[in-house]
Amino acid sequence: MKRPTRTRITVDRLKVFARHGALPQEKDVGSYFYVTVEAEVTDCQAALTDRLSDTLSYADIARTITEEMAVRSQLLEHVAARIAQRLLADHPSVLSLLVKVTKENPPLGVECAGAGVELIFDRKHR
Repeated sequence: MKRPTRTRITVDRLKVFARHGALPQEKDVGSYFYVTVEAEVTDCQAALTDRLSDTLSYADIARTITEEMAVRSQLLEHVAARIAQRLLADHPSVLSLLVKVTKENPPLGVECAGAGVELIFDRKHR
């Protein structure tokens, strides 16, 4: 069996309740957030071996997301950067990351499904 040339591990729209925001109401009431992480990893052997130890577990990604989302921040950029920094520090096989954090029903004075940020990190540009 041929080895893949690139492997991307994804957690898509993990729903988390948190209290992020700059306004007092956002901190008091809280809101639902959706977090997506796409991690490109080096030489993923799991496609050949079928062993969890040969890949980046999306359960580990989800745990990092929920732990960092529990730490209050004013800005979603800060939350996304913390998630990325933890994943890069804890998983040397990660070459690049996309971290997207979206706040459901943000207090904008207009109706929208969500607003958020998307940050992209490359290990070589740390």
